[in-house]
Amino acid sequence: MPHLPPIPLPFRYALGIVTIVVVSLALFYWLLRPPMSDLGRMAQFLSITAVISAIAGFAAYRLGWMERSPSLRLTLLGIYALASVLAFFNVWITARLMFASQHDLMLATVLLIFAGGIAMVLGYFLSSAITHRIRALDQAARQLQHGNLEVRLPVRGSDELAALATTFNQTAARLQDAAEKQRELETLRRDLIAWAGHDLQTPLASVRAIVEALADGLVDDPETTQRYLRTAQRDIKNLSLLIDDLFQMAQLDAGGLQLDRETASLSDLISDTLESFSELASRQGVTLSGAVEPGVDLVSMDVQRIGRVLNNLVGNALRHTPAGGAVSVRASLDPQAIAVEIRDTGEGILPEDLPHVFERFYRAEKSRSRQTGGAGLGLAIAKGIIEAHGGQIGVESLPGKGTRFYFALPSKTDE
Repeated sequence: MPHLPPIPLPFRYALGIVTIVVVSLALFYWLLRPPMSDLGRMAQFLSITAVISAIAGFAAYRLGWMERSPSLRLTLLGIYALASVLAFFNVWITARLMFASQHDLMLATVLLIFAGGIAMVLGYFLSSAITHRIRALDQAARQLQHGNLEVRLPVRGSDELAALATTFNQTAARLQDAAEKQRELETLRRDLIAWAGHDLQTPLASVRAIVEALADGLVDDPETTQRYLRTAQRDIKNLSLLIDDLFQMAQLDAGGLQLDRETASLSDLISDTLESFSELASRQGVTLSGAVEPGVDLVSMDVQRIGRVLNNLVGNALRHTPAGGAVSVRASLDPQAIAVEIRDTGEGILPEDLPHVFERFYRAEKSRSRQTGGAGLGLAIAKGIIEAHGGQIGVESLPGKGTRFYFALPSKTDE
């Protein structure tokens, strides 16, 4: 159905006046049954007064006197006054021309003045409800302008002012969300600068010192030279891991993490992960074990990225498990997902730190170095990878009792 263009306001105004004249004449004829001569005279009187009223109202509209009013309350009062004056004019002129009795004309005059005055006073009183709501909107807008993003307006009724209040509240809520995201970004920026200043500068300074020492011939002992080179190799490897972490986080932030899914064996992936950490676990005196329930394989996943998640979680568990402790990996099949958990008997996580472990750059121990605590990106990356697979990741921990990280991947039946 085609959308009809709206009728211009002046035409609606003229149509309204014509309608009132026609309805008034119809009522006059229906109630009084006057002769046609009287009906004609009434039509003439009403038409003349209607035209005069229409011209007066349109002139007031075109001259824009409402826009020059210092307040909405005075504007509404002016409208009531104009309407009362025009109503008095219409009725009084018609009554003067048609009333035979001077007494009835005076009585009608008094009653018209009384009715007009009551209408103005009543209109002035009722307009306070509208002006109060507009004033509340103005005050809320000023608070919003001065940075109070928590300001909200009560929404009462279903008129245009209620719709405006709803729009204002929605705008304020969006501005508040944007401000919170901006604060989060600013915090991340500061964290990134602090992190780069320490975790990048430290291995770079070490490599630079080693290279300068070797270049200046300060070290001529072959054993010491080999030890320096091994240290430089380790620092360069750490730098590579840091840069890779940053690249992964940039992809996650941009929503551009592309998964190379394939149907593969989760059992083999867990086995490879445990094997890669077996030597480290042996040196630390930590028991490392794994178990996969029947029916888990095969899984639709990005093998490299899920392998990274397992490496991050197992490495994190070993880092915080003392000698004599244990780290275990277990995979099981739930009705809707494949669940994997990594348990350790380490130091655990404090309750105040638990909600933040998946935040980037977060370290429960602020003094930890790269070698002992990581850059604070591993768990954030693991979370992003699991969520990109459509899964969920979480953590449970009790200080001194150990920690359980777990994640779930959609089962192969959900492909």
